[in-house]
Amino acid sequence: MSLLPVPEALETILNSTNELDTETIHLNDALGRVTANDITSNLTQPPFAASAMDGYAVKYDDIDKPLTVIGESQAGNSFDGTIENGEAARIFTGAPMVDGADTVVIQENVTRNGDQIIINDCKAKGSNIRAAGGDFKNGDVLVTKGTKIGARQIALLAAGNVAEISVYRQPKVAILSTGDELLEVGSEIGPDKIVNSNVPLFMALVEENGGIPINLGTAKDTLKDVQTKIALVKDVDIFVSIGGVSVGDYDIIQDVLKEAGLKVDFWKVAMQPGKPIVYGDFNSIRYFGMPGNPSSSYVCFANFMLPAMNKMQGLDGVGYPTSMATVDHDIRAGSGRMNYMRAIYRENEDGTKSVDASFNQGSARLKTMSDANCLLIRDVSAPEAKAGDLVKIVLI
Repeated sequence: MSLLPVPEALETILNSTNELDTETIHLNDALGRVTANDITSNLTQPPFAASAMDGYAVKYDDIDKPLTVIGESQAGNSFDGTIENGEAARIFTGAPMVDGADTVVIQENVTRNGDQIIINDCKAKGSNIRAAGGDFKNGDVLVTKGTKIGARQIALLAAGNVAEISVYRQPKVAILSTGDELLEVGSEIGPDKIVNSNVPLFMALVEENGGIPINLGTAKDTLKDVQTKIALVKDVDIFVSIGGVSVGDYDIIQDVLKEAGLKVDFWKVAMQPGKPIVYGDFNSIRYFGMPGNPSSSYVCFANFMLPAMNKMQGLDGVGYPTSMATVDHDIRAGSGRMNYMRAIYRENEDGTKSVDASFNQGSARLKTMSDANCLLIRDVSAPEAKAGDLVKIVLI
């Protein structure tokens, strides 16, 4: 069986993945969610002309005269009178402008004696005034569809008096690992056993990328246990199993899943690490069968599962962002598979980026994966790269 090229595998996944339905949530719960439509303001900001500085509201034509202070305007407590020629009003930052005034003189440029002030400097008429609607107006689009909401967007929507927004539903992801050798974190580790790091990895990956992880635990390498575990896969959008997708005597999960309704779209992709990934439809649920080695499964997540999750949530872009950097060392010519090398990039003082992928690339090495902050991509049959050459990286 020939290996499926990475771009074709990704195209297959995205063509079979749809945006999820939407829901309305309160702004307080919106952090990290993705907007399902354009969100408009419910008011004008600022709703009135306001002072941009602490100072005095005056008529510009009076700046060369002594003026009498007749009141003050504070934020939340405006002056309800009108100033006439020869008068001024004390005003504070954010306070509504005073009727009759057209300029604010900052307090540092004023000499005051009792209720009398002398203006020592004023640059121009209209100085230090925020116009009504200077930030945005009622009905203006504040946040566009497909925006992942962060703290800045929350502040803007709050200022626009937007209490509820429509967002895409978070994808629910069922996570199952397989293997007799796996024990949970905190267990007493005996001979021939290892700690299960894949489930914590995928629980965290799903959550940090907007999904809701559901831990199905670990299935033993027996037909009955695998059947029992996959029977729990209900009411989710993605089902991911980790391990058991190769060709060993105990790699049985694909056969069990097929009996339970799995339709395989592809198995094995021309990539390194991560070749034995399986993708398909499990009873209308997107299915990813990940390799058991942590770095292999991580690379498969970055290339395939993350784009699917993003599309479900209405996000543009395929996955993690990409960039270019100069490589610190020579790299041998590429093979017949796309190679994703764990690497460390640096931003140099001159603004350039350089990348080092010289450490061990064994797919079972977790320390390497943890230390890396990017993946260096080597295309199929890429020519040898020399130190100083420009290479493509994925920022993870």
